[in-house]
Amino acid sequence: MKFSYYPGCTLKTKGKDLDRYGRLAAKALGFTLEELPDWQCCGAVYPMAKDEIATKLSAVRALVATRDEGQELVTLCSACHNVIKQVNNDMAADADIALRVNNYLGLETPYNGETSVLHYLEVLRDRVGFDKIKAAVKNPLTGRRIAAYYGCLLLRPRKVMQFDDPENPTILEGLIRALGAEPVIWGMRNECCGGYVAAEDKEQSQKRSNIVMQDAKKNGADTVITACPLCLYNLAKNGGTELPVVYFTELLAEALGVK
Repeated sequence: MKFSYYPGCTLKTKGKDLDRYGRLAAKALGFTLEELPDWQCCGAVYPMAKDEIATKLSAVRALVATRDEGQELVTLCSACHNVIKQVNNDMAADADIALRVNNYLGLETPYNGETSVLHYLEVLRDRVGFDKIKAAVKNPLTGRRIAAYYGCLLLRPRKVMQFDDPENPTILEGLIRALGAEPVIWGMRNECCGGYVAAEDKEQSQKRSNIVMQDAKKNGADTVITACPLCLYNLAKNGGTELPVVYFTELLAEALGVK
């Protein structure tokens, strides 16, 4: 299996482990991530204004390049995935936005949301399969109690992301079981960590991340995993516990014996 791959800016700097272990695990599981040769920053935050076109252009360029390769587009960063998936929905569902973007870019073949956008976790669940992953595990994480932290961006808005049930997600728990560990089911796993308000309201951000991490600890977790670089930073810095917070790709690579 071969996919176009959009890493995003953070995975080239502070979030290198999310990218590095994801690539190693992909190779071990037999699928290929082909990094788009000329990708640009996705903008990090989906623009809500209906007349905002400029900040959507880089996402559309990645989507067009993937379409032209005849492949599906895979992302790893939760923020990049949210932005690109929502922009793709705009291009498919909003004729006015699609017209304005296509006119601005001057595309020979107009783009109208044809590209399938997948998160890496969806590739694991829907293309590879957790049974195959379980069979490929060389170092099962037996005895580990892992708390999956989803945060906001993978799950919402539900109708657009179509990733998992935002109130009761299961995809990370399915992966944890495939790796031989026990998933912790806890109340704060799909609540906001406060990362996006950290610049203007550090106290509130610290309060939110502390609530999340204390809940993971109370429920007996020994590790918290996430797919979001901002969440990892905020939970590790402001969580107020000694629990390690790591990317899910790190645990995957460890269990596959390629870390």
